[in-house]
Amino acid sequence: MPIIVGAEQPQKYISLLKGKKVGVVTNQTGVIKYIHEYDCQNYFDFMKEKCKDDETIHLVDFLVNSGVEVKRIFAPEHGFRGEADAGETVKNGKDIKTNIPIISLYGKNKKPTREQISDLDIILFDIQDVGARFYTYISTLHYVMEAAKEYGDKQVLVLDRPNPNAHYVDGPVLDKNYESFVGMHQVPIVYGMTIGEYAKMINGERWLKDGIQANLKVIELKNYTHDSRYSLPVKPSPNLPNDKSINLYPSTCFFEGANVSEGRGTNMQFQVYGSPFLSKTEFYFVPEPNEGAKSPRFQGRKCYGKDLRNEEFLSEIKLSYLIDAYKNYNSIESFWIKNSGSFWIDKLAGTDKLRKQIDAGKTEAEIKESWKADLEEFKNIRSKYLIYP
Repeated sequence: MPIIVGAEQPQKYISLLKGKKVGVVTNQTGVIKYIHEYDCQNYFDFMKEKCKDDETIHLVDFLVNSGVEVKRIFAPEHGFRGEADAGETVKNGKDIKTNIPIISLYGKNKKPTREQISDLDIILFDIQDVGARFYTYISTLHYVMEAAKEYGDKQVLVLDRPNPNAHYVDGPVLDKNYESFVGMHQVPIVYGMTIGEYAKMINGERWLKDGIQANLKVIELKNYTHDSRYSLPVKPSPNLPNDKSINLYPSTCFFEGANVSEGRGTNMQFQVYGSPFLSKTEFYFVPEPNEGAKSPRFQGRKCYGKDLRNEEFLSEIKLSYLIDAYKNYNSIESFWIKNSGSFWIDKLAGTDKLRKQIDAGKTEAEIKESWKADLEEFKNIRSKYLIYP
């Protein structure tokens, strides 16, 4: 049976929104693909053809045409249409199609202000996550839940979506000394939870400021388990173009903290790695500006490394990519890069131990052994909030 996402079950949430002033936290991934078991005539006539053809429609359009009063849209990193580079400041604006104001939740305004939500009754959250701690949509979720509670105890309604990396739990658990927007909670890099389950954990563990708890409701998935293979209907961000990139992402994102390209500026993002400073190999690529990478690292230069596109489907973080690159690095420049004076790898890993272990020549097995105790402790926490088997 096909997986049915929260947004595709309007019978469970439309009635909660009618007559309310609604804010929607979403981006290009907030799409609905109807399947034939639905009787769309119970909703709106304009959707009949969509239902027949299995086409998609964006949640915002769906809500507006159903008579829901959407007051404003809140957009995370990469913007409402998902076109901005990683880390690029996204400006406020208006949606061309609906004329609804768009508020950016990336840049200086990562948390909605009192003024931005004071007139709302309910906040709907519908964003596709990929299950890695440094992917910032869960940080946006945290701040939305926190603001909703602080500024009038607004209800947060999360429309759940599958996590394509929910089939395993792995990586170092965050050290609070390395807390940042790419790591806000004491969880491992791969936490194995849907975004709805994660929202419940944020609330239940009282991770919001001062231990407050949001008024949270999750619209659950149907026909889903953590082992379900799920192909995303829309790429979740410009540099995760396909299922292979999403599966490799928890392992290859470490290269963002090294003097090595992870494939930005190609059509193989997070599926290759290379650098002008690695030992020459038959495989190389040349980064050039493209969508999501207006000024890619090593632009116009040959980057020697490895093509991982034929790797088997991963059910663990593979450190061997990073360790091999470290061993084959030849430059007077440091392998590890700094961002605002600190090692960026430490923020991504959520600890300085990984960098120091690689510097000390530790093997992948030795490094992973050092994660075990913290991972077991996290799994005990995680088990309290799982919705799906």
